[in-house]
Formats: sequence, structure tokens, C-alpha cells
Amino acid sequence: MSGEPPLRALAALGTTAWLVGGAVRDRLLQRRTSDFDVVVAGDVASCARGVARGARGYAFELSEAFGAWRVVAHDRTWQLDLMALDGATIEQDLGRRDLTVNAIAEPVGGGGHVDPFGGIEDLRARILRAVSGSALIDDPLRVIRLARLACELMFEIELGTAQAARAAAPRLTAVSPERVFEELKRLICADRAPAGIGLLGSLGISAAVLPELDALEGIDQSRFHHLDVLGHTRLVLAQTIEITENPVFLCEHHEQAAALRTLLDAPFANGLTRGQALRFGALLHDIAKPQTRDVTDEGRVTFMGHDRAGAVLGSSILRRLRASEKLCGHVAALTLHHLRLGFLVHHVPLSRRDVYDYLLSCSPVGVDVTLLSVADRLATRGDNAECAIAKHVALARTMLTDALAWEANPPRPPVRGDELVRALGIDPGPQLGGLLAELQAQAFSGEVRTPEQAIDRARELVAGPAAGR
Repeated sequence: MSGEPPLRALAALGTTAWLVGGAVRDRLLQRRTSDFDVVVAGDVASCARGVARGARGYAFELSEAFGAWRVVAHDRTWQLDLMALDGATIEQDLGRRDLTVNAIAEPVGGGGHVDPFGGIEDLRARILRAVSGSALIDDPLRVIRLARLACELMFEIELGTAQAARAAAPRLTAVSPERVFEELKRLICADRAPAGIGLLGSLGISAAVLPELDALEGIDQSRFHHLDVLGHTRLVLAQTIEITENPVFLCEHHEQAAALRTLLDAPFANGLTRGQALRFGALLHDIAKPQTRDVTDEGRVTFMGHDRAGAVLGSSILRRLRASEKLCGHVAALTLHHLRLGFLVHHVPLSRRDVYDYLLSCSPVGVDVTLLSVADRLATRGDNAECAIAKHVALARTMLTDALAWEANPPRPPVRGDELVRALGIDPGPQLGGLLAELQAQAFSGEVRTPEQAIDRARELVAGPAAGR
């Protein structure tokens, strides 16, 4: 047993205990981990408190029903979950787990691995295999975990296990939405998430928990697309991952790239960074295309209103999965506005007022939706693709400069409302609000630059066209 502080502290207690699950698997794969699961043949609560004392952490009970405890480092650099031995022996405990690669135990006090189901050999072969025929039926959430691990580890799913997963997947409808969302979230945040979306479909997972995603398959699009809506969605997700991991090509200088990196890495909601939240926008941006598909008399395929309908449908899907309102609103805004930049390409060069109107309409997702629009454009490779992509990327690059500046310092009216009230002799109310909004727009576009100019312009606006006759 290597020298991680919580494991050293646990070993010092002298209690019989085993490191189990993902931590053992990751250590054998030489993947770094700071999240440890331990099975204890003794009093779990006293062990947790002992680890907290010995490793500078704090302990608390996770589940009264199951007797689970968690110890977290004071500096949040590691966490250790402890549970009582499930069965008379460690082998019986491991037999109740999901996959052979997760059914390996490592004695905390030292000694060889306990591997009754050949998990180490499956690790070498890079295969995911169920421990037993009932492993996936016992807890259907394990089916999503199977897909997620296949993505994270780049392992193949053994044929019998894939068949068992498909049989168990319909039972996911009885699993709590919170648990489903946690596993889906980890899959979508994996490097190989687009392949994971394919597994959700092939294993019957999306049919149970995301039927709207299955409905995208086979929905043909216009001649400007080379894939059906599901294939396009997977490719948009892949492009989103590539852009958020390496956004430099969209940035005009190093400082801008650093600012964008900071924004994407910032914590957002539901344990996601803002860049990870953008992946949900990619996944759901075209979710309403099946119900909005139409064909004109000339034979042109259209999806009129799929942005508005998708904003409603996407947020309802996330609410069904018990995502936070912050994430629901964010993804709804991304879906609603994901077409805007593409429309503006046809009006280049843009005026400063055009830029303002775009950023105001998209706020507070101006940066995010600009990135999503690029991913969407890069994934659309039908007729005239190369020229359209070049124009879109060029516009996005210049728009990002303003979007990042807006994010850092949102525009404000160049004069306060109380100053306008005094200078113009008007009452607070809708008229004042309209004046302030217009003056803010004119300040952004450079038409007014000082409070004095703003007051003069406000007088002109109040007087109206008749003042010039």
C-alpha cells in the first residue's frame, strides 16, 4: 500500500480493511486518483474518525441506512469513503460488485491483491465484464456506468455483458433521476463523450432516460448537412470538446486565449466547469429538430423554430434529470441563440450596433454560444462547407474579442438615471428605462462618449423628430 495520507492513517489503526473499486483499478492502470473506497471489517464510524485525526481531515456519516462514512482532507486534496464489509468475507463483498475490473481488493495493511473474478487479467486485456449475470439487473444504474467507463478507459465491453446491459437498461426508468444525471454527467465530460453517446443508444440507455436523443437518429437534413441529426449532434459535441480544450485558434492574442481558458475552467453548476456545461448545449442544441422538420414545395428540408422549441425541450429534459435551474437556463439560452451568429455572417462587415445587439440578445452566454456556433458550423460539411466555415470562424474570432470584454465588464449607461431625471425633468418609469437602454447602446457603438453628450442625446430622443422641423 503506497503512502497516501488517508491510507497510511487507516493502516495505522490496525483495523482489517481493503481498498476496493475504482481506486484499485486506477492504481493498477497507473492513473492518478485522490478518491478512495474502503471496505472495513470493523466499526466504520470509529475508523472514519481515526483517519480524520491521523490524516488532517474531517469525517461525517454519508448514509445511516448503510453505515457509510466519508473523510475529506481539510485542503480537499483527497476523500475516503468507508463502508462495512458486505458479506462474511472480502470475496463475498467483491462478488456483489458490478464489473470484474472493479472487483479487486488491496489490503490496506499490506499483501497481495484479492482478485476472485479475474479483474486484473481483464484490465490487461482492456475488457469490461460483469461480475455475475445479475450484476447489472441488481442496480440498473450500472449500465450507464458501464458505458461511461468504456469511454473513460477506452475499454471494450464483453459481448455477454453488453447483452446483459441491454436487458437491464429499461429498468433505468425506476432509478432516481439524480443518480442517472450524475452518471450521464460524467460520461458527457469524458474525453470520448461522442463515442459514449453512441453507447447510450446501442445499449438501450438513451431509450430509457433520454428518448429525445434517440429520436434524432434518421432525421435527414438539408443539402448543407452531411449527417443526420444524431450524427451531427455527436460531431458538434466532438468539435465542442476540441474547441474548449484548445481554443487558441479562435483567439487574436495570448491574453485573450488566457482569458477564455479562465472562463471555460471556472466552476459553474452541478459540479461542472463552464466549458463542461457547454457540452450539454452541444448535446441538446438541435433536440427539437424532429418535431420541427418540414419540407417546402421546392423540396428543401427546414427546421423552422427548432431553436425556440429546443430551448424549452432541452431545459425540460434537464429538469427531469434534476439538474440545477442554473444549468437548465444556461443550456436553454445556448439552444435559443445558437443560430444567431450564423445569420450575421451574411451581413459582414458588422456595425458596432450589430455587435451590441448580438451580445445583448445572447447575454449572459455571449462567449459560450459563439463557441457553440463554431462547433456547429465545423460539424456541417455539406454543400459550400469550406467557404461557409471560413467566413463563420473569421466572424467568431472578432466577435469573441467583444464577447470576452462584455463578460469581464458588461456595458452600462453613460449617465445615471437620477441625473437624467434632473436634467430632462422626466419622471422615473418606462420612458427613463428606454432612454438608458438606448444610451447604453450608443455608448457601446461610440456614438456618445461622455455623460454630457449622453444628456444632450437624451434630450434629442425625448424631443423626437418634430424638434428638427
